[in-house]
Amino acid sequence: MSDNPVIRLPAMPRPCPICGKPATARHQPFCSARCTQIDLGRWLKGNYRVETDEPAEDSEEPAER
Repeated sequence: MSDNPVIRLPAMPRPCPICGKPATARHQPFCSARCTQIDLGRWLKGNYRVETDEPAEDSEEPAER
């Protein structure tokens, strides 16, 4: 084994990404059920996106006849 043990520092709690309040263990990474639901709603409405180089599914060209 190594003579230099790895010392792990406790992770700094991050603030809630919705409102900025301290996150709670129950709703991690959010502070409350309300902020969790707000985030879910944003995903379902399409406010958040993952950028890709692929064309959108609905922009396909019509098949030639």
